[in-house]
Amino acid sequence: MLIIGITGTLGAGKGTVVEYLIRQKGFHHYSVRAYLLEIIRQRKMPENRDSMFSLANELRAEHGPSYVTDQLYLLAERNGQPCVIESIRTTGEVTSLKEKGNFYLFAVDAIPEIRYQRVQLRKSETDYVSFETFLEEEQREMKTTDPNKQNLAGCKQLADFILSNNRTKEDLYRQVEEALAQINLQG
Repeated sequence: MLIIGITGTLGAGKGTVVEYLIRQKGFHHYSVRAYLLEIIRQRKMPENRDSMFSLANELRAEHGPSYVTDQLYLLAERNGQPCVIESIRTTGEVTSLKEKGNFYLFAVDAIPEIRYQRVQLRKSETDYVSFETFLEEEQREMKTTDPNKQNLAGCKQLADFILSNNRTKEDLYRQVEEALAQINLQG
């Protein structure tokens, strides 16, 4: 079972890569965001980035740094099909998934101004923030020495492929195809 993990900065295009893998390659999708939102709704917490951040950190502190993605991996394993796990945010998640085998991490990035425009356009419940708040929230998730907390910079360093999404969707898709070709050569 091939697993592709997706990490990246806010609004970088993680969802665009996921949609491409689903539509063009038949991958099954498992989302950290959706998993956390389900728990947030059960607990009647506000549906915002702060709730997602604190819940994810709580679950990791209680059950281990890779808890959330391990739960998604169990669902994927039952399915047995190629899958994509979206929104990997800790180095512990990367390490755990790599230990399971046949796992590749894609890191998606773009310049902050482009990413902010994208999050404003998607109008998700966690994206109604100013540019300054957007940058502050991202910095909070960028780097830490605590293995239970978000570390996007650390995840990017562990990525097998880094995709730059400053241009067109077609350019991003081309990078995905190049990464998939390399995975097939390795496998």
